[in-house]
Amino acid sequence: MTSPSSPSNASHYVTSMVIIGVLFFIFGFVTWLNSSLILFVKVGFNVDNVGAFLIPMAFYLSYFFLALPSAVVLRRTGMKKGMGLGLLVMALGAALFAAFMGGYSYVGALFALFVMGAGLALLQTASNPYVSILGPIESGAKRVAIMGICNKFAGGVAPYVFGALLLSGATAYAAKIEATVSPEAKSVLQHAFVSRAVLPYLVMAVVLVLLAVWVVLSPLPEIKPAGDHPQAQGKPQQRSIFSFPHLWLGVVCLFIYVGMEVMVGDGIVIYGQASGLPLDTAKHLTSWVMLGMLIGYLVGVVLTPRFVSQQRYLAISAVLGVLFALGAWLTHGTTSVAFVAALGFANAMMWPAIFPLAIKGLGDRTEFGSALLIMGIAGGALIPQIFVHLEEIINFQLAFLLVMVPGYLYILFYGLVGHRAGQPQQATVSGAAVAGH
Repeated sequence: MTSPSSPSNASHYVTSMVIIGVLFFIFGFVTWLNSSLILFVKVGFNVDNVGAFLIPMAFYLSYFFLALPSAVVLRRTGMKKGMGLGLLVMALGAALFAAFMGGYSYVGALFALFVMGAGLALLQTASNPYVSILGPIESGAKRVAIMGICNKFAGGVAPYVFGALLLSGATAYAAKIEATVSPEAKSVLQHAFVSRAVLPYLVMAVVLVLLAVWVVLSPLPEIKPAGDHPQAQGKPQQRSIFSFPHLWLGVVCLFIYVGMEVMVGDGIVIYGQASGLPLDTAKHLTSWVMLGMLIGYLVGVVLTPRFVSQQRYLAISAVLGVLFALGAWLTHGTTSVAFVAALGFANAMMWPAIFPLAIKGLGDRTEFGSALLIMGIAGGALIPQIFVHLEEIINFQLAFLLVMVPGYLYILFYGLVGHRAGQPQQATVSGAAVAGH
């Protein structure tokens, strides 16, 4: 995508990058709170792993239902106002979450997370293309890296902030609840524990509203993607969206990737507990995954595309994913958990590689293709559910292996072969990568 109205003033460009960077930090922070929420609801609502993993399911399903409507909304509002609207919807979700937690309603809390995810779907459908067309396509990778680092840094901070506010002393509290015989007394303890979330989420709602006002009133320029993307030699686009097999294979690839990223980032807390780590230790494990992803971003930026093409790097990352998953299966305890955390490094550059490969050569179908890829984020809802149902009937390490290895093998296929399916030899990339979900 290109923008004839890209900001030429250097100070405006820097200001825009700062504003978008803040937004990527915010949705990284909110997204990776889910890992701690899984532990929080296990203690507060006394649910099993299957019930606790409804947290990411409710959150990520919103992307499937809201990505295409978000694209329609953005055509009417523009990207800048669309980002503000997305933040307001997130604020509504945070306020609802506080209310339902205060009322001790797990079903209500899941609905509130769906609303927050809906706001994020709108925010990301606007901000992801925005960062791609904010400046020259030649510097797109640099912007991608900066946004990705903002996102994953937030993901590393979130479990510590959330842990300090809500999960402090959770192991002792869980033991106290477990030792309580009276159902009425147990209910009082659980309600008191869950009520810890009310004030932080109300504060989050207020902050999101203030951010929405800031974004709408900011000097962030309203830029639009070019309306015409000739496919080749100035000829108008004639092909249906269904005639791009590499796009549809890419949607599947992104669906699988996001599911496995959530499996690692959110699932590591359950994996750590099953491996014998105490709850007070497990609640911080997502931060180690995020550290691995940050390192992976930095390495990827140095190596691609100067030394390794993005499709080759994707294939290498998939091979690392298989090896680390096997390492987690073949070892035990802290070592096994460390291999799971190392998957953060393997996963880091997958999104930035899959996205541009999938929208390559789409021409004036690029925006619609991008929305389909955003829908693929729903993999974060379904693939972890496969894991938690499997680990109910087989060893949790084997369940993890059976979910992760086939997924990485498909990503390997896409990096080596799938991204070329139906592609003309001289197709050009019609958009830059986006900086993760």
